[in-house]
Amino acid sequence: MAEMLDVEKDELKLGFIKLTDMAPLAVAYELGYFEEEGLFVTLEPQANWKVLLDRVITGELDGAHMLAGQPLAATIGYGTKAHIVTPFSMDLNGNGITVSNEVWDMMKPHIPSGPDGKPVHPIKADALKPVIEHFKAEGKPFNMGMVFPVSTHNYELRYWLAAGGIHPGFYGETDVSGQLQADALLSVTPPPQMPSTLEAGTINGYCVGEPWNQQAVFKGIGVPVVTDYEIWKNNPEKVFGLSKAFVDANPNTTLALTKALIRAAKWLDENNNANRAEAVEILSRSEYVGADYEVIANSMTGTFEYEKGDQRAVPDFNVFYRYYATYPYYSDAVWYLTQMRRWGQIAQFKPDSWYDETARSVYRPDIYIKAAGMLLEEGHVAEEEFPWGSDGYKAPTPAADIIDGVPYDGKTPNAYLESLSIGLKSGEVVSGS
Repeated sequence: MAEMLDVEKDELKLGFIKLTDMAPLAVAYELGYFEEEGLFVTLEPQANWKVLLDRVITGELDGAHMLAGQPLAATIGYGTKAHIVTPFSMDLNGNGITVSNEVWDMMKPHIPSGPDGKPVHPIKADALKPVIEHFKAEGKPFNMGMVFPVSTHNYELRYWLAAGGIHPGFYGETDVSGQLQADALLSVTPPPQMPSTLEAGTINGYCVGEPWNQQAVFKGIGVPVVTDYEIWKNNPEKVFGLSKAFVDANPNTTLALTKALIRAAKWLDENNNANRAEAVEILSRSEYVGADYEVIANSMTGTFEYEKGDQRAVPDFNVFYRYYATYPYYSDAVWYLTQMRRWGQIAQFKPDSWYDETARSVYRPDIYIKAAGMLLEEGHVAEEEFPWGSDGYKAPTPAADIIDGVPYDGKTPNAYLESLSIGLKSGEVVSGS
């Protein structure tokens, strides 16, 4: 057994939002992994993503479960300016897009059926386009909810819509609604409020993490039409974020936290998800996600229910450790930055070198690999579970793994942006309203 790290700060308060993918934090706490690293952690749910980020910046929280776009946006000064870093990626996949029953009934004639009479997946936004045109003809806006302007959900929803020829709107320097030139109007709704907002008719659909898509199925108020696994196979989702000031002042504490989280992620995926039922029991408690066991289990145990009764096997709906899920890849950071640029959150053209430098200033695989090496020495992990020699960039994502068939290479962000049909190109800026 290796010696315990001499941590600079042993009492920590970590924040999270009530979503399934906060699981590594709950597991590290409940299974004693934090304590084994000499850390005495308090986990505290936060009201929303903005409050959570602000509290990490002020030091009221030592670290938190964050949207992957948050450390990047804060570091480049979009919204809030603060240098946030991440040594640990929390999961892959885990989101879905749900539409109201009314919209689903209107989409269905445009969706092919399989031999079993069920809709053929993945369902593309092409089937939603005539519905939006119908709304437009009646003079009605088509409203959709997403969880935060720099959330994966915003970018995935925009990606899916744009792939179907639906413009999700630009952000301008003076108009930050994200609705300039939009066919579908996207706005922020907090995750737990998505089903009730849909039921009230305020929005016609939404993109959110679990358990809030499955909740719509259970309540009979909407139909999840596509998962983010189908939009972009094994896309990165949340990260664990800390201020750079905290990491600089507490290097051993940061390493200890990363070690505990890696162990929790491994436990969540080991033996073909054998521990998921126990994880669901933990998450269903009121202090964590606080949703019904069945609702969380519906996606967390490797299935996903679309239309009521149409339950399909999606073993990788939630991935916490497989496929090097916890390694903070620069290429993941670059993808988020390309989407910020694509929709005008990054107003001006940036050279490829800028994307690389920004990714390196926020994502810290150096800390991650050091923590992994210590766990390997201690016998907690196996050598093949980590990409030891990685330059921080994944191999390009092939066209077959992305819904619009456009491959992605993190080393050539501008060429990638040029290859997308809807969105800002190199010299373009959004002006006026």
